[in-house]
Amino acid sequence: MDVPPEQSVLVLNQNYEPLNICNVRRAFVLLLRGKAEVIEQGMRALQTPSHSFARPSVIRMVYHIRRPRPKVRLCRREVFLRDNYTCQYCGVRTKDLTLDHVLPRHRGGTHTWENLVSACGACNHHKGSRRPEEAHMRLIRQPYEPKASNYYILYRHINSCEQWRKFIPEWELDRVVGVVN
Repeated sequence: MDVPPEQSVLVLNQNYEPLNICNVRRAFVLLLRGKAEVIEQGMRALQTPSHSFARPSVIRMVYHIRRPRPKVRLCRREVFLRDNYTCQYCGVRTKDLTLDHVLPRHRGGTHTWENLVSACGACNHHKGSRRPEEAHMRLIRQPYEPKASNYYILYRHINSCEQWRKFIPEWELDRVVGVVN
């Protein structure tokens, strides 16, 4: 759900793990029902004809929410991110990459995380419809399914509110390492 940044509220689990982002109205419902508490206030107040309420920016659930871990969506961009925009055959780092099926699809290969890698055009052309061993090529790193971190779940919203960054430790790590563009 896309919520405008000025109306976004970060929802934390009881253990301060980020759950999701909701709008201000949903946050107020959780607060009024006693299901959440305010951790950080927003800049502006919410005005009604008779009252003024502090706008929440971060709320924490009073009880622990058990939920399955989200999965990283299998798409070109995510494969390139997993491989750090690096050809998995020659090691060249570029934004001009293609997807390569390690075991070609016509030979029984599947369209899964474990069979897809980033490849530059030259390596993909050289490999063709063969297996890497048949083309005398080696993978730099075996493909794997990446795990969804809190940063992955919230990265689109992280720049909308600076107060949220302290609740998402992966943001600082990625910023220091230079992964965030």
